[in-house]
Amino acid sequence: MIIVVVTLVGVAVGRYPWLRMNRATMALVGATALVLVGAISPEKAYATIDLNTLTLLLAMMVINVNLRLSGFFRLVSGEVVKRAHSPRRLLALIIVVSGVLSALFLNDTVVLMFTPLALEIAATLRRNPVPYLIGLVAAANIGSTAIITGNPQNMLIGVSSRIPFTTFTGYLAPVALVGLGVAWLVLVLVYPREFASGLFSERAELPSRHYRPLLRKSLIATALMLTAFILGAPLPLAAMGAAALLLVTRRLKPSRVFIELDWSLLIFFSGLFVVTGAIETAGFSGQLFAVAEPVAERGVAALAGVSVVLSNLISNVPAVLLFRPLIPHFPDPERAWLTLAMATTLAGNLTLLGSVANLIVAETAKARGVHLSFTEYLKAGVPITLVTLTIGIGWLSLAR
Repeated sequence: MIIVVVTLVGVAVGRYPWLRMNRATMALVGATALVLVGAISPEKAYATIDLNTLTLLLAMMVINVNLRLSGFFRLVSGEVVKRAHSPRRLLALIIVVSGVLSALFLNDTVVLMFTPLALEIAATLRRNPVPYLIGLVAAANIGSTAIITGNPQNMLIGVSSRIPFTTFTGYLAPVALVGLGVAWLVLVLVYPREFASGLFSERAELPSRHYRPLLRKSLIATALMLTAFILGAPLPLAAMGAAALLLVTRRLKPSRVFIELDWSLLIFFSGLFVVTGAIETAGFSGQLFAVAEPVAERGVAALAGVSVVLSNLISNVPAVLLFRPLIPHFPDPERAWLTLAMATTLAGNLTLLGSVANLIVAETAKARGVHLSFTEYLKAGVPITLVTLTIGIGWLSLAR
């Protein structure tokens, strides 16, 4: 249990003092230590690793890399700048684009691509970049709630629960859509000086360089994947089919794609599977269920509250993994899974440390001379989280 706690604390904080370790290495070292001390056998450790979830993650990363190399994200940014005639409209466009793309693709990828572009737009138009950065990442977190492929924890829940793609989206897409409007309204109210002015006095332009053949092929592969999802095909198989289609190429070197993949995310997930598997093997999951069952019986609000607290203490992916063996025994497993997906994702907006996407935005901005502080983020992050969670809890309570 000491190894489990040390590992999960490290994952939550993101580092250990005096050691150069990231979340992936912490999870891997923790998993290895648990096997070495006999908390879980090597055979059971291998069995705990969910290959369906890892396959889905890998496939989505291949698709995202091809979209990035094709210039898709730059092209979208150029359209945003072209249509932004005022600060409020620019914020609305950033929120809508970030939210929609994060629903379809990994939210971390979206903020990684759009943060430098948002900073460039703000600098060109001589605007305060902070509210636009908060809008970008808040929308990425909110939008990723809508679809199974929006973020890693949703993928894990989608594979584990076997909830149909259309059912998952039908319940959570309305929460995401309303949540995007909430994010815009909160930011306009929190930063009145920034959004008080009318039209921009000057226009900005972003050159949209893109590689048309790869762009067309990437969009076709994505459309085929989403169609397969809607028709009920297994998520990992449909995603890997689209990824395989993109890997059949005459011009793009495979090494160009593989070097861009986030292998550390796959290692992170693999390590956490073993860590949470050791918890179950040691019998601690039974004790967790004894605590969680009364909470589940109190309804959506109670389960959401526990999920939010856990997500901010140990991060959202470990929180989902801790709940994974317990949810099937709840009175209404499907609603519990949907509540877990909604709450652990929206909880990421509470603080600057609430999600990896938040940290990506803050670190990227810092490298370019823009400081997004912890307290500055709280001004908008806290109300956005509280309002969107209230909406999500109310919707899921009434929807079933």
